[in-house]
Amino acid sequence: MTSQSDPPFRRIADEIARRIAEGTLAPGERVPSTRQIAREWGVALATATKALTALRLEGLVEAHPRVGTVVAARKSAALTEHRTPSRRRSASAAVSDHELSRERIVRAAVDIADGEGLSAVSMRSVAARLGVAAMSPYRYINGKDDLVLLMADAAFGEETYPVEPPEGWRARLELGARTLWGIHRRHPWLAQVGSLTRPLMLPALMIHAEWALAALDGHDLDPETMLDLHVLLYSYIQGIAVHLEREAQAEAATGLSEDQWMDHQAPAFAAITAATRYPVFTRIASSCKDGYDLDLDTLFEFGLTPLLDGIALIIEAPPSRRGSV
Repeated sequence: MTSQSDPPFRRIADEIARRIAEGTLAPGERVPSTRQIAREWGVALATATKALTALRLEGLVEAHPRVGTVVAARKSAALTEHRTPSRRRSASAAVSDHELSRERIVRAAVDIADGEGLSAVSMRSVAARLGVAAMSPYRYINGKDDLVLLMADAAFGEETYPVEPPEGWRARLELGARTLWGIHRRHPWLAQVGSLTRPLMLPALMIHAEWALAALDGHDLDPETMLDLHVLLYSYIQGIAVHLEREAQAEAATGLSEDQWMDHQAPAFAAITAATRYPVFTRIASSCKDGYDLDLDTLFEFGLTPLLDGIALIIEAPPSRRGSV
């Protein structure tokens, strides 16, 4: 039972646990995010993170990437433990300071970003997730900027390539593109890190660049063209992947799913299709009897084929005609 002497994160955790016990929050249902908790209780994001960490350690909730924190499916034993203060595990039980390491910090930061977005990551929120003092992570990492780079390097390093590559440049580029898409799909925040004009100098990312450039090597392409094609392919993947995080951010900000948001746009859509200024759009939109569902995975696969077809025209053209392709 909570008392006023308990720290704020504990009072918040107990209130959410009460809602779970009473069935207000059902198994699989999202619990308030860190930002929602911060607004509702008027606390810092680090305190909100610590409250969710406490609930996770008690087995009441679990984090699902790109969904958020939800009520755990099996909660009876956890609720019994939660009602017994003597058996309750505090958030600080997660990792002691002497067990802390750069790898643990980066992994915790990636988990936060996967579940709540890159904006939820801070040195304090990571410390709260690990249950250590707020300044402890600074013994291993200088600050958030360095942490984000380490997170990106760890994410890009999750996949490698076969020692024996598939036959042909196209098969190699397809494998590289799908590998990078899978990484961005797993970590949607990754597309928010860095830009084409200021590329990330990360060892793990260079593994993917080396794979793509090796596929283009040996086809009489000049160095500038090889780099242009590599950047074009990477920007295609990143350009689609950036919308994974933006959709998650929009849903968190509005509380509306993609379908719900589209339903709210029905009057505006009807007004546009009723106008005479957009005849081609109106004709095409009205021809989609079941509507047009934009699926980013489908779009990625659809666009990859013509992109590689275009690269094929450059590779297969005589060197004297490549500038005009």
